[in-house]
Amino acid sequence: MKKSKSFEDLIVWQKAHEFTLKIYEITKNFPKEETNGLTSQFRRASVSISANIAEGFYEEK
Repeated sequence: MKKSKSFEDLIVWQKAHEFTLKIYEITKNFPKEETNGLTSQFRRASVSISANIAEGFYEEK
């Protein structure tokens, strides 16, 4: 098994990134009154997943 040079090489990060893109696509259809509520919460949570994976990758090194 070859060693990943970047967090972007990790399949788990790639899937998390795809998930974030899907969340943004889905939440753009949410009602405008949810922009500062549910929409924001969904988006921040999805971004947090891939960000935590990236952070963990560099802490491992």
